[in-house]
Amino acid sequence: MGGVGQTLLFEGEPDHLVPAASEVLIESNLFRVAGRMIGHSFLHDGPHVTGLSPAVIHVLFNGDPEMATIVVEDCPDLHIRSIIQMLELEELTQEQKDTVSDLSLSWDLPAVTKTNQRWLHNKLLVHAVIGRTMRQIKQLRKGLKDVMLWPLLTSRPDVVPLLFPKMAGMQFVPQMFLDKITWPVEDSDDEDEGLDIECKCRITGFLRVFIETASSDTLAQLLKFWVGWEMLPSELKVEFSGGTFPSSSTCFETLKLPAHYNTYKDFEEALVAAIDSAHTGFGLV
Repeated sequence: MGGVGQTLLFEGEPDHLVPAASEVLIESNLFRVAGRMIGHSFLHDGPHVTGLSPAVIHVLFNGDPEMATIVVEDCPDLHIRSIIQMLELEELTQEQKDTVSDLSLSWDLPAVTKTNQRWLHNKLLVHAVIGRTMRQIKQLRKGLKDVMLWPLLTSRPDVVPLLFPKMAGMQFVPQMFLDKITWPVEDSDDEDEGLDIECKCRITGFLRVFIETASSDTLAQLLKFWVGWEMLPSELKVEFSGGTFPSSSTCFETLKLPAHYNTYKDFEEALVAAIDSAHTGFGLV
């Protein structure tokens, strides 16, 4: 839902993402729109929002914020996180006490004392993760209700992990890609005029080797470059092109490969460079 030059609706670490604390986004009702998009995408087997904080998901489905399992990694603001972590220390200096108290008082909580240190740690963490995002969560809930997905999600809790999968659970293996690829054929309409069968076999063979030897993380990056997100479509297309570097047409789920590589090393370096340059996941390089 975000990237370079785009509006970030969720921020933080993978599997600890929370809605962005932006008044502009809230006043624009964008999280309700996002809820509708998430619902429609799920219903039509599209890409999912991966890596949301379990605490946010718990509250989204009407869980008690005080009962949510919140960890410090759920706090996306590193400055606020560092202040909250001060409360994990055995003894606080006067400067640290003042810093913590300034934050707690700004959120209508008492100043830190020796007796309330642990309690205050939990309260600050709940407010940092849930309190500051409650309006966004309510908008997401309304968006899911707008597309009539809410009855299914509330009656079938086992569907929720399918709607909001964890990043850690998304492991890719080469065969998952190879099973989806539609390789170029003799009468294809791509830019392969003048290419003999030996050249085509060499380049497609290089791609197969790259996929078969890639790690799960590298395959995820390749998939994002190929189709725009880290979710396998029903088909992955491969075409030949006359460019200098590999490129992609993400809307058509097509990877375009130049045919001028004579060695696997040159092909691998070019493909890795192309993948790394597509920071937003929609990179035509």
